[in-house]
Amino acid sequence: MTKITFSSILESLPDTVPFVAPEELERNRQQKFISRIGANESAFGISARAAEAIKNAVGVSGCSWYGDPLSYDIKTLLCEQLGLRREEICVDAGIDTLLGLTVRMLMNPGDVMVTSNGAYPTVNYHVKGVGGIIHGVPYNDNHEDPVALAEAAHEHHAKLVYLANPDNPMGTRIGVEEILTLIDNLPGNCVLMLDEAYFEFMPEEFAPKINTAMANVIRFRTFSKAYGMAGMRIGYAFGNESLMKGYDKIRNHFGVNKLAQIAAAASLQDEKILPTVRDSVAAGRAKIYTLADELGLPYLESFTNFVAVDLASSERAIKMLSLLDEHGIFMRKPMQAPLDRYLRVGVGTAEEHDFFSSKFPDLLQQL
Repeated sequence: MTKITFSSILESLPDTVPFVAPEELERNRQQKFISRIGANESAFGISARAAEAIKNAVGVSGCSWYGDPLSYDIKTLLCEQLGLRREEICVDAGIDTLLGLTVRMLMNPGDVMVTSNGAYPTVNYHVKGVGGIIHGVPYNDNHEDPVALAEAAHEHHAKLVYLANPDNPMGTRIGVEEILTLIDNLPGNCVLMLDEAYFEFMPEEFAPKINTAMANVIRFRTFSKAYGMAGMRIGYAFGNESLMKGYDKIRNHFGVNKLAQIAAAASLQDEKILPTVRDSVAAGRAKIYTLADELGLPYLESFTNFVAVDLASSERAIKMLSLLDEHGIFMRKPMQAPLDRYLRVGVGTAEEHDFFSSKFPDLLQQL
C-alpha cells in the first residue's frame, strides 16, 4: 500500500489549531450562543456605504469576476489617508494571512522569532509551520515589554520580533517612545512585526507616526475590527518598499475576495463609520467597567473592543468559561500564566451585554 508522508516540519507538529471556533462550540452544545462576545468581532456591523456597495455589486460583477490582484482602489484610498505610496502597501486576506506571508518571506528553518509569552498565538502557529523557533518574554504588568523583547532579539539573534499595540489578549497599550526605542535597538537583520489590528480604538497619537524610511518595520492593520468585516477577510500591511516587494513573490494574487475589496473601498470613503463605532465601543467598555466595579472585580483599562477582567486564578477563569458556555455566552481568556486568570469580555450589542450582565453575577457566586 502506498504511504504518503508529510514534510518533516509538518510531521513534527502537533494536531492543533490556534483557536476553537464559536461555531464548533455551538455544534458541540447543539445550540446557538445568545451572547457572542469572545472573538473580538464587531457588534455594530459594516458601514452603510459598504453594505450598499456590496448590494449593488452582487449579481453584476461582484461574485463572477476575480478580485483586482493589486487592490488598486484600496491602495489609492490608503495612500490618500496615510500619506503612503502604493508600492509601500500590501493588501491581503486579513492580518493572519499577512503574518503568515511575513514569516515565509523572512524566516528559514531554525531562524528565531521573539514574542511575548501569551501574546496573539496565530503568529506562533505560522513560525512553527516553517520550522522556526520561538523565544518568549514575560509581560510586564500586563503590558508588552519592549525592553525585554529587544534584549531577547539580540540574545537569540532573532529575525523577527512580534508586538501587538494595542495588545491582544490584554487590551493594554505601550507608549510611542517605547516602540521607537525598540525599533532603534533591534539587531541589524531583525524586522519588527507591529500588529495594529485595534489601532482605531485608541487615540491616533498613541501610535507612532508613519515612517516607511525605516526598513526594519512592517505594520499591520485590518478591516475586521472597527470596520466590522471580520468574515470578509481583508487587511493590509505597510512599510518600506524593499520589504513590500517580497510579498508579491509568494502571495496568492487572487486571494482577496472581490466583495471584500468593494466593501473595504467603500468603508474608507464613509466618514461616519469610524466615529460611530468608536463611540459605541467606548460606551460598551464603560458598561463592562461598571459591571466589574459592582462585582468587585479588578480589570485593565482597555484600548480595544474588549476588557480583561481579573478572576483571581486560572482555575476560576476556566470554570467561568464553562459556566458561560452552558448559559449561551461565548467568551475567551488568555491561554498562558499569569495572564490566564483574566476573562476577555468583548463589547457586544446592548442585548448581548444585557444578557451577559444578567447571568454573570449569579455565575460568579458558583465559583
